[in-house]
Amino acid sequence: MIDERVTGCRVIRTVLPAEAEAVAALHARARATYYPDGLPDDGTDWPAAWRTAVERPDGQVLAVVERGSLIGIASFRVPEGGARDTVKLFQFHVDPGHWRSGVGTALHTACVEQWRADARRTAVLDVHVDNRRAQAFYARQGWVPDPEHPPAEGDHHLFLRFRCRGSEVRE
Repeated sequence: MIDERVTGCRVIRTVLPAEAEAVAALHARARATYYPDGLPDDGTDWPAAWRTAVERPDGQVLAVVERGSLIGIASFRVPEGGARDTVKLFQFHVDPGHWRSGVGTALHTACVEQWRADARRTAVLDVHVDNRRAQAFYARQGWVPDPEHPPAEGDHHLFLRFRCRGSEVRE
C-alpha cells in the first residue's frame, strides 16, 4: 500500500475517511466538465460513497495533495467476480484547474506501481463516451480498447484495458 510519495511539492498518499467530502467535491468538479447540461442527479450520496470506497479493506483510494489541497484522486480494487490478477480503476479525477500539469501522469504512475506491487497483470476501466480528454489521456498512458468488452450501440461508456508490465510473477 502506498502511504506517501513525494513528487516535487506534491504528495501522493492514501486518502483518509475524513477527506470524503473533499474527494466528493473534486469528483463533482471533474465530472461536470463532460456533462454540458450539468451533472445528472442520480440520488447518490457521493461523500458517503467515497467514505465507503476509502474504508474498503480490499480497495485503495490515492490522492495527490498540493499545499494541503486534494488535486487528484484514483480509486481501484479487484472487481466483484474478477480475476485476482486484474484490478479495476473505478475513479480517476484531476481537479480541472490542474489539468496538463503532470498531476494525472504522476497519479497514474503511482497507481501502476501499486498494481505491480500487488502482482496485478491487467487493469480495466470504463470511461464516459463524451469524455474525449480522458480517453486521450488514457491512450497516452497505454490503455487500449478492451477486446472482451467491445462497445455496443447505446453504451455510455467505453471499456479500456492496460497491461501492467513488470508485474509478472517470478519463480
